[in-house]
Amino acid sequence: MKTIQKMHIPSTSQSLIQWRDALKQDVTNLESLLFQKGILTQINDPAFVKKSELIVMGKSFSCEELSALLTLLNEQGIDSIMLCSPEEIAGVSTIRLLLNAFPTSLKKRLDEFSKSSALDFALMESFPDWSQPGLVLMDMDSTTIQIECIDEIARLYGVGEQVSAVTALAMQGKLDFNESLRTRVGKLENMPLSIMDEVADNMPLMPGLQTLIAGLKKAGWKVAIASGGFNYFADRLKQDHGFDFTIANTLEVADGALTGKVVGEIVNADVKARTLIELAKQYDIPMTQTIAIGDGANDLVMMAASAMGIAIHAKPIVQEQAAISLNSLDLEGALAILSANSSTNWS
Repeated sequence: MKTIQKMHIPSTSQSLIQWRDALKQDVTNLESLLFQKGILTQINDPAFVKKSELIVMGKSFSCEELSALLTLLNEQGIDSIMLCSPEEIAGVSTIRLLLNAFPTSLKKRLDEFSKSSALDFALMESFPDWSQPGLVLMDMDSTTIQIECIDEIARLYGVGEQVSAVTALAMQGKLDFNESLRTRVGKLENMPLSIMDEVADNMPLMPGLQTLIAGLKKAGWKVAIASGGFNYFADRLKQDHGFDFTIANTLEVADGALTGKVVGEIVNADVKARTLIELAKQYDIPMTQTIAIGDGANDLVMMAASAMGIAIHAKPIVQEQAAISLNSLDLEGALAILSANSSTNWS
């Protein structure tokens, strides 16, 4: 089989047509490889029984990487595959595979494989149905936006190192979240609200966020934030970017400054999971159509409660336990997973 160079998705429509034509040729070579390995099944083959689905994603990919992937799948006992033609979804090269097995060790092997490539993988028995209404519940800090807001305001207030050290341990699951939050907020006593405004005005969005929200809205899905951070920032994101709902912690304010206390129930891991269930009921969405996206240990409970948990650039414990981990891609990867699931363009 001839060597195929990595293909980067172009921006112009004419170049995109050329890219798709080249990608179709790669599919031809990929099919040849599959036939050589004896694992490509024909459409409507009555002997084929789907046990799992695998979505392969990357900004670019090559037949060499796919060849290595297919060898891995074959070694895991998968001997029959249905291949969907590659697509470009939200700037992401995407291939969907139906597999005739779902080995328990496959996710771990794919996670290892992704570390040596620029590919991300989504492996599940079945995915939420993109053609039906659904709900995506997202963490805020380091998920919806690229920063931890409490670390940023603490830095501007001059207590950054003291607060960020506690944040890191909390996100790794090494500290009780409620107590760690109270400890960090306590160090912000007398901080003027002007610092909150400065951070809120300059929150760097996670790449792909606006693309994801637009795609979800177009498909009739709801998108919300459940954050262990602060509603001061979550409400701004709702206002500016069209989230359907947000919940986060409330900081006590007196005379234009923080008192160093949190008001009301703390939004921890259990509250996030409860919010997912309550919103699904409120919007009349079955739990099979729910997705949770996060990066920290306090997101694991809502991920487990959802039909599909997605870890994005997450802490090691989260990558290990989440159903899907995005390490190379950003939030556009979540849209690619959902959109690819609707594809029926089989090779």
